[in-house]
Amino acid sequence: MRYPYRRSAATAALLATGTFALVGCGLVGGEPEAEQSGRAPAEEAMLKSRERVQAYLDAMVAKDVAAGRSQLCAVLHEAFDAAATEPNGDFADHFEVSKSEITDIRPGPSGQEVSTAVTVTVGKKKATRPLLFTVTRDGLDWCISDERPGGHSPAPAPTP
Repeated sequence: MRYPYRRSAATAALLATGTFALVGCGLVGGEPEAEQSGRAPAEEAMLKSRERVQAYLDAMVAKDVAAGRSQLCAVLHEAFDAAATEPNGDFADHFEVSKSEITDIRPGPSGQEVSTAVTVTVGKKKATRPLLFTVTRDGLDWCISDERPGGHSPAPAPTP
């Protein structure tokens, strides 16, 4: 009659030991890296994309070329250096960015796509133009990997 109890005790001990071993190895009960920071990967991507693009827009308003350059991926630095202060560059002296806003953020084929509306004043003329930024993860950091005219219409608000 003692035999069934020994088997039950041995099984319970094996299960307890196995569970602790799996938790210690990170196979069970551990959190993925993105969730350890308290955010889901999609939420982190959206937040980081917004931060990078907003910093770039703020640099445009302030005409701070170095701050704008620091938001870009390293592969864009050379092209940015050549074009940033040219007549059609984002940091050209002849115009002023009087307003800029992020209008939409969504996942795209190459990273997070951040749509913006940038209002530029040249003399007495004012124009608002859409710009679309692509933000990607480069190693452990996020950076702007593309900028082009255009953008997405704002996503519809969720219905309650």
